[in-house]
Amino acid sequence: MGGMDIEKEGENMDDDGRPKRSGTVWTGSAHIITAVIGSGVLSLPWAIAQFGWLAGPVALFTFSFITYFTSSLLADCYRSPDPVLGKRNYSYMEAVRANSGRAVKKSNCFHFRGHQTSCKVSNNPYMISFGIVQVVLSQIPNIHKLSWLSSVAAIMSFCYAFIGVALSVAQIISDVVVLTGFGFYEPFWLVDFANVCIAVHLVGAFQVFSQPLFAAVETWAAWRWCHSKLINRDYIINIKGTHRKYKINLFRLIWRTSFVVLTTVFAMAMPFFNDVVALLGAIGYWPLTVYFPIEMYISQKKIQRFTYRWFGLQILNFFCLLVALAAACGSIQGITKALHVSKPFRSK
Repeated sequence: MGGMDIEKEGENMDDDGRPKRSGTVWTGSAHIITAVIGSGVLSLPWAIAQFGWLAGPVALFTFSFITYFTSSLLADCYRSPDPVLGKRNYSYMEAVRANSGRAVKKSNCFHFRGHQTSCKVSNNPYMISFGIVQVVLSQIPNIHKLSWLSSVAAIMSFCYAFIGVALSVAQIISDVVVLTGFGFYEPFWLVDFANVCIAVHLVGAFQVFSQPLFAAVETWAAWRWCHSKLINRDYIINIKGTHRKYKINLFRLIWRTSFVVLTTVFAMAMPFFNDVVALLGAIGYWPLTVYFPIEMYISQKKIQRFTYRWFGLQILNFFCLLVALAAACGSIQGITKALHVSKPFRSK
């Protein structure tokens, strides 16, 4: 029996002694759609409108190709030092180290009271509810156990995107991002459904972005205070009437709950969707999507400095840096302007 248990346990391990990976093409695609498409697609019409019908699509396809290209470089760095036989890198940080309801209520208000009504609705109750849901979901140990949530979020992405496109055909899009800001109030039930899809998608998107951060902080804390029971000890809780056991880690409970509370309060204080999304995108795009993949690829392939290949990659790197800096400056200016006309924690 003991030998069989050892053999069975060995089957559940990868070739490097880690728990066997259970991800599939579908779960991976769901994570990518949830993170990459995400709620940022809601600000896409506004962004295209700023560039115009010629420069807008050109910019969209250009940076889509750049992202695809650098993603292929990043994929080559999954194993290091050899891309086929080398050690697996299970996180982005390991790879770098190894290589170097509010909208629903508002829509109904317009339908029943008329489109000229102010219909001010507070964001706060809905954001607090969202935060409570995230506190619960954040206690799930890792992103591998959230593949079902990413799948649901990915489906929601397509739902509200197609609804937005369909409504766009009938009316000129204004420069406000939320669907109720487009001037689309009828049929209100369809707008309600789209906004519910957005909310469900954001539940999954929050976890897709937060879980890697949770893991990074907890791994560092376990290394820094390796003898601390608060950080490294798991408490087993048996649920009466069932055979299930749940592990609770006090540090994970405190840290993740605090993070969700802080982000929720920040979102309530600064509800500037377009500019905040643009700033976060500008901050994260260049280092995560361009710089690190290119530098890791250069290191892994041992590309000599000042060769044509090296110059080509560095020109792309520098170009994307300039674009990211310009986008960040524009976003900061937009947030500064919005702070002068908006008051935190007020109805909108």
